[in-house]
Formats: sequence, C-alpha cells, structure tokens
Amino acid sequence: MAWRSIPILKRLLTSTSYNLTPTRSVTYMPRPGDGAPRAVTLIPGDGIGPLVTGAVEQVMEAMHSPVYFERYEVHGDMKRVPDEVIESIKRNKVCLKGGLTTPMGGGVSSLNVQLRKELDLYASLVNCFNLPGLPTRHENVDIVVIRENTEGEYAGLEHEVVPGVVESLKVITKFCSERIAKYAFEYAYLNNRKKVTAVHKANIMKLADGLFLESCREVATKYPGIKYNEIIVDNCCMQLVSKPEQFDVMVTPNLYGNLVANTAAGIAGGTGVMPGGNVGADHAVFEQGASAGNVGNEKLVQQKKANPVAVLLSSAMMLRHLQFPSFADRLETAVKKVISGGKYRTKDLGGTSTTQEVVDAVIAALD
Repeated sequence: MAWRSIPILKRLLTSTSYNLTPTRSVTYMPRPGDGAPRAVTLIPGDGIGPLVTGAVEQVMEAMHSPVYFERYEVHGDMKRVPDEVIESIKRNKVCLKGGLTTPMGGGVSSLNVQLRKELDLYASLVNCFNLPGLPTRHENVDIVVIRENTEGEYAGLEHEVVPGVVESLKVITKFCSERIAKYAFEYAYLNNRKKVTAVHKANIMKLADGLFLESCREVATKYPGIKYNEIIVDNCCMQLVSKPEQFDVMVTPNLYGNLVANTAAGIAGGTGVMPGGNVGADHAVFEQGASAGNVGNEKLVQQKKANPVAVLLSSAMMLRHLQFPSFADRLETAVKKVISGGKYRTKDLGGTSTTQEVVDAVIAALD
C-alpha cells in the first residue's frame, strides 16, 4: 500500500496550498530596545553633497526608519573640522557624510584625512558590484576594496628640505598593517567571501610594502578557509580592467586603495553608484564609496542632476551597521528596482533624470 501513496504525496507537496518555499528568511530577533531611534551625525558637505544627502533624508522619512539626523555644516575650505562635529560623531558613533572638497596644493589639509585620524577610522571599505539592469563592459563584478586609512602616503608628513626639494614620507607600521589585514579577513569570513588579495609594490619598496605583506601573510594563516594571494599594484590595475571578476576582497595600503577602488568603481558602473564607508573600533562614517570627482561640479548642482544612488546604498550599509536589517533591505531593493527599470537615471548612467526624480522613484518602489 505504501507505494500507492507516493503519487498522492507528490501532488500534495507540489500543490500551491502546500508550497514549502519560504516567503522571507528566518526572522531577525532584536534585543529589547533595539527599535529605539538612533541619532546619526549628518555632514551634507560641499557641491552635490547637500543634494544627495538630502535624498537620503527624504527616503529615511518615507520609510519611517528609526534614525534621526544631527546636521552640521562642514566645508572643505575650513582649516579643521569643528570640535562640536567631532564630539557629535563620538557621541552618536555613526555619521553620514557628503563629499568635502580638498583644495589643491597650499597649506590647507584635507578634512577627510583629519576625520579619519581624529576618529581612528583605519579601514575604508568600498563595494564595487554590477547593478542589475545597468549595462557595463564586464559582468559578475563584485569586489570589496579594503584600504588602510591612517598612514602611508596620506600621513601628510611632508616638508621642504631646501628650496626646490620636497620630501614626502611614506610610513608603514606593523600595527596598522596587521589590523587592516585582520579586518579584511574578518570581513571575508563574516560575509562568506572566498578570497583575499593583498595589493602591494614590494618589488620596489621592499621594506615598507614588504612589512605590509608580512603582516597579511601572518593573518592569512589564521583563516585557512579563505584563499590568500598577492598582486603587484600595476599588474592589479591591468587585471582589473581586463578580468575584474577574478577579484573578491582586496586589502591595500592607503594610496593604492584609493586608486584601485576608483578603478573598480569605474568598471562596475561609476562612482555615482558605489557605496562605501570608513570604520574604526568605535566609530563609522558612511559616504560615497569612490572619490566624488563630481563634488564640485557646479553644473550638476545648478541642474540638480547629481546621482544619489551611491549615498543611498551607503545609507543602507549604515542601517545594517546600526542593526536595522529590514530597513536596509527595503532601501537596497528599492534602489535596485529603480536602476533595473531604466526609466529614472541620472546623466552619468545614460539618463536625463534629476536627483529628485530618482528619489521619488525610489520612494515609490519601497515595499
């Protein structure tokens, strides 16, 4: 008799009333009080910054997300980040930031670098990936560039030895190299990534980059389940533009990471769509992932056609960091729906939409 029941069982299992496919993943169980609204420091920044951070404010309000913003005016031509801004970030632990212009040459230091040093935001993370529906030269790109943020060429240790001769110091330490390597492998482990690639120039800078590689190799031995390899930075750039799908997580010293992240962003769809952030032991600052080359583009500001996608996706990263995963999923899904639909895109993505039109479309696409 048992064999006669097999067809009946099959019909029951395949019928719509007995669909075993779950409609959502296993539930997220918050701790009591996790739904309390969280304060986030907001720095709109320069140029297109107020436009794109304003987009985030509108979407957060539409979602009724449990965050509220403490807004501060900071601009790239200031001599330093105001103390009250630093105190706000230290108090809130999290910041959302638009781009800050950095004057070329002269004696004004970068406020971006000041923030990273003041808050010890030692890890920069940029996620470069193909967005569904956005055509690019390469497919299957999903690269995470993790860059040491506090030393190297960006340490700002420069001086004029004699008139006409300037010395700029590149500082690499065991401590900073080891902790960025640990962060890269920990990220790969927690996000089910399979490979970490260290980017270097140790064939020329044998001591400095040699120390960086030595630190990466030591950390790699503690993660036997993650493949580890190394690549010279110039070969890395060539491989990125020819076969970017071979890369997974990349860990780099400061300057190389800036170059590699912008190259990867350009390959995957442009700086206007790539999210990112800077994180340390106690604080995190989220912003457009790759360098905002259009921050000071007055034409974009006047026409109000800046692309808000990168900062919207960065704010989704921020929501996950704050342990609001369902809000992050809703925001990311809505942004991807709008991009794949193709109707609302800014000029850098081949469209003619304004920032507000993209924002309205994202709000309409929210579940």
